[in-house]
Amino acid sequence: MPVSLTPNAIKAINAGDVNLKPLLQVLDIKMIGRSQERSQERYRFLISDGVSAQHAMVAVQLNDRVKSGQVDKGSIVQLIDYICSDVKGRKVIVVLKMETIVPHSETVGNPAIFGETDTETQKTLSAVGNIQPSNRVGFNEPTVQHSVNKAPPRGTNIHNPANSTSSFRPSVQPSYQPPASYRNHGPIMKNEAPARVIPIAALNPYQGRWAIKARVTAKGDIRRYNNAKGDGKVFSFDLLDSDGGEIRVTCFNAVVDRFYDVTEVGKVYLISKGSLKPAQKNFNHLKNEWEIFLESTSTVELCPDEDGSIPRQQFSFRPIGDIEDAENNTILDVIGVVTSVNPSVPILRKNGMETHRRILNLKDESGKAVEVTLWGEFCNRDGRQLEEMVDSASHPVLAIKAGKVSDFSGKSVGTISSTQLFINPDFPEAHKLRNWFDHGGKDTASFSISRDTMPGGSSRNEIRKSVSQIKEEGLGRSEKPDWITVKATVSFIKTDSFCYTACPLMIGDKQCNKKVTRSGTNRWLCDRCNQESDDCDYRYLLQVQIQDHTGLTWVTAFQETGEEIMGCPAKKLYALKYELEKEEEFAEIVRDRLFHQYMLKLKIKEESYGDEQRVKMTVVKVDAVNYTSESKFLLDLLIR
Repeated sequence: MPVSLTPNAIKAINAGDVNLKPLLQVLDIKMIGRSQERSQERYRFLISDGVSAQHAMVAVQLNDRVKSGQVDKGSIVQLIDYICSDVKGRKVIVVLKMETIVPHSETVGNPAIFGETDTETQKTLSAVGNIQPSNRVGFNEPTVQHSVNKAPPRGTNIHNPANSTSSFRPSVQPSYQPPASYRNHGPIMKNEAPARVIPIAALNPYQGRWAIKARVTAKGDIRRYNNAKGDGKVFSFDLLDSDGGEIRVTCFNAVVDRFYDVTEVGKVYLISKGSLKPAQKNFNHLKNEWEIFLESTSTVELCPDEDGSIPRQQFSFRPIGDIEDAENNTILDVIGVVTSVNPSVPILRKNGMETHRRILNLKDESGKAVEVTLWGEFCNRDGRQLEEMVDSASHPVLAIKAGKVSDFSGKSVGTISSTQLFINPDFPEAHKLRNWFDHGGKDTASFSISRDTMPGGSSRNEIRKSVSQIKEEGLGRSEKPDWITVKATVSFIKTDSFCYTACPLMIGDKQCNKKVTRSGTNRWLCDRCNQESDDCDYRYLLQVQIQDHTGLTWVTAFQETGEEIMGCPAKKLYALKYELEKEEEFAEIVRDRLFHQYMLKLKIKEESYGDEQRVKMTVVKVDAVNYTSESKFLLDLLIR
């Protein structure tokens, strides 16, 4: 039976018919150049109903259809799901879902560009021309077919090009008369009808009006920031729809006040009237090239009667064994059985703020184990529950959504603001792990990919160098910094300028810590904050000379590493020298810190100072020498 193009379909689609499911022919395919912000290309079709032709953008999830050749120039396709948007005064068809009916065909009819003059049409279609595919089955000349007026039902095998190509006769239908709803009944009114709900995967900037129905799967805290435009606040939440599409929504400033208390994890919302911008992949791990920014006109409506078709969460679990090869800062999902939980300990961050850290261990069927670091509220809320369960010999299954890989000490996984923890979740992967653990997995040995030291005593990622090798090998002069460990002795500490006065003011949840100076009012002025304060902090900026058996060099130690070397806070030393003027006591403390041997982890990078390039070495970690481990390391070197 011949298959006909749906007559006058282009006109009907432009008039607003989104239920036609027309049969159309692809006259031309063009890939739109990708931008720096977007990693995915987009395709533009020229589609025809045999009489009219119009350009159509293709949703990115259909790119594989073009790349695999399922859709090519001359293909006859059925549009299953589509919209027609008004972009800067031009109608643009966006194809969301389609099926290929006939892979290859000659041009059907003599189509003209819809809505353009004859001259414009000739210029446009002359570049496309008549489709003459090479090595394709030839077809008879088009004939008028009066008997077919609509597309065949979905799922019907209309045409098999392998054995029945000769039965296909492309044809042009008589002129289509649009339904009465498309006729002009008076002056044009503004369309106030609700926006059509579309899948998240179909969102793109070419749509004028859209709405999505999705569940909030994660919600971040309000973060405050300060930049050249002033202070501000921001928060984000992640959405998941019934088709498995995910996207992040971000709100700034006044919009934060509108929607922060409205959105709740686990609830389903109808969201519309936002703007789409390229996702910033440094902060957004979701598999979507776009991100929604809500505005003052945006709407977020709770759907209290949602039908449960939208899943609560979507995971893409990686075996623990695969994490060993994952790049640093990768965001991933992992699931395992908790074998141990350490107590929560307070940690002083680099910004001067105190937080809490708790380390636990996971193992799975891959034969590997990994350390998971819980930060902040995760320590108290989930960490305490996990510790109690492990102490009672009940080893729970833990699923981690959006954990961050770190390679600082082997490979480990840490929590971030968008991380979610699920204890003994009810889904197949968890049940499979539980069954494995209870039937022998508990006693199976697992190799930890997070152990800081190897049997020889050296760190898994440690690069040991001598002081002389730093200069001989030109370390730090490449594009990225070099990270090495040296065993060295502190031989001299500069005391004329060992610390600086730091700003104590808070910017959001972080302390400023920039240098402050005395103002005319005898208060401390911060150029960054542009504010004055009565007091200041004192932070280490130590210049330390270190040496080993091969030579000596200078390194810089900031606050945390400076305290490790000096053994006391910078404020105490400053008070002894400048306020109490106890020079002898000050000198005694400094002398007592000389000629101690340490394992120093250094960051080495060439930096510009005016017109001069200098290699700067910064101490990022200070450890006392473990002589047992060091002896094993040296013996291992002799054996090799």
